[in-house]
Amino acid sequence: MKATKHQSRHKHESPRRQRGNAIVRRWRRMSFAKRIVLCSSSTIAVIVAMTLIMLGIRWWQYELAVQQAQQRQEQFSTRYDFNPGKIVSDSQFFDSTTMTASSVQTFLDERNSACQGSSCLRNYTQNTTDIAADSLCKAYKGGKGQSAATIIDGVARSCGISQKVLITLLQKEQQLVTSTSPTAWQYKSAMGLSCPDDADCDPAYAGFFKQVYGSAKRFRYYLAHASEYSYHSGQLNYIAYSPTASCGGTKVYIENRATALLYIYTPYQPNGAALAAVVGEGNACSSYGNRNFSYIYKHWFPVTSNRQ
Repeated sequence: MKATKHQSRHKHESPRRQRGNAIVRRWRRMSFAKRIVLCSSSTIAVIVAMTLIMLGIRWWQYELAVQQAQQRQEQFSTRYDFNPGKIVSDSQFFDSTTMTASSVQTFLDERNSACQGSSCLRNYTQNTTDIAADSLCKAYKGGKGQSAATIIDGVARSCGISQKVLITLLQKEQQLVTSTSPTAWQYKSAMGLSCPDDADCDPAYAGFFKQVYGSAKRFRYYLAHASEYSYHSGQLNYIAYSPTASCGGTKVYIENRATALLYIYTPYQPNGAALAAVVGEGNACSSYGNRNFSYIYKHWFPVTSNRQ
């Protein structure tokens, strides 16, 4: 029997074309509803695939940006001894057992032995009040005529912030440790807490004791409410050079919690001019807070262990 014209054509079709024709025939036999379901499934599959591809690209771009930031930070650390991603280690920041009231007093005496008056930080005393424990700090035991050293140590132990950090902040903000004739304003705004440059201090935080206790507790608040703030450890953070937006900034990979807290407290990083000036002035776009903290801490409390 001779093959029909249709049978002859089908016999010589390639396997690929045969499969294609089979798909077409199945498509034609499908109901409209089934066609809609098939098209929707295909569209969703394409969208999912494209989404995964885009996420992969973004992840790669982010990892590249992290590497670039870390390389830049290592270069700054080598050249200027300042790593914008790790200003101080967590162990240094949160260890409140490295000093006692006595050792704090000795340190203050040694740093400013030339200052003899009662207004000197090493001779300063203040009446303080008891503060009950809460979710952020342990109880503080107040007293009459407490010395600055006693206040610093007591606050450090209550809130778990290093005495060394509190001393560094006192010097960074108002040079109280080394000042030979400190003013009432220096004590009133000792830690720069809620004391803007263009206005008076918030009465709730004005005064030496309130400044020291308030700043330590503020760090604990930042830590407990980290999601409410713009600087986070373990990720890239854009950090400006100064309050002037046109001065710009860079993305910094913040390596630890302590550094994130310092940026929340003082939200600027030093630019190249500020770092090159060491402890001097840079240019119009320079800020100095975190640079000075790093410099003071490293020179007053040099690290003796690689673990830090």
